[in-house]
Amino acid sequence: MKDRKIKFRYFTIMEWEKEQDFLRQEGLKGWRFTKATLLGIYHFEKCEPEDVVYQLDYNPDGIAHKEQYVQMFRDCGWEYIQDYFGYSYFRKPASEMAGDEEIFCDDESRLEMVKRIFLSRMVPLIAIFFLLIIPNLYTQSTNHSLAGYALNWGFWILFILYLFLFLVLGRQFWKYWKKLSR
Repeated sequence: MKDRKIKFRYFTIMEWEKEQDFLRQEGLKGWRFTKATLLGIYHFEKCEPEDVVYQLDYNPDGIAHKEQYVQMFRDCGWEYIQDYFGYSYFRKPASEMAGDEEIFCDDESRLEMVKRIFLSRMVPLIAIFFLLIIPNLYTQSTNHSLAGYALNWGFWILFILYLFLFLVLGRQFWKYWKKLSR
C-alpha cells in the first residue's frame, strides 16, 4: 500500500482559508500533510483518519524571529509544520481546540495580515507592470524586426496575464476586506 502521496492544488494568496480546509479534509481521509513544495504541490503521508485543524499565518517579521514566533504558537498548542512562500503552516487536533479557536482572534489582526500580503506580494507586481511591461509594450511596438514582433507579442501576453492577475486578486482582496470591515 502506498504510504505517501503528492497532490497538486493551486490557491491564490487570498485563498488561505480554502487551503486550510483542503488540508483538513485530507486528514479526515487519512492523509497527514507533511510539506508544500513548488507552486501548489502538497505532500502527504498515510495515517489514521483524524480531524486536524490547519492554520496559515503570513508574517515575515515572525519568520525573521522564528524561534520566538514558533514557540508562541507551541505555547498555545499548535504544531509548527513549515514556512513556505511567506506563510507559516501550523496544525492542532480538533479535539484540543477551544471552540472556534484560530490563530487570528479578531478581524483587526486578519486585516493586518491582508495588508502584509498585499504590500509584500502585490506592490512588487504592480511595480514590474508599470516599470517593465507597459514601457516595453510601447518600445517594442516601434521595433519592426522579427525579434521586435516576437518581443511585442511576449509583452502583450504578459500584459494580459498581469491584468487578469490584478483583476482576480484585486477582487478577492476587496471582497475579503469588505467582509472583515463590517
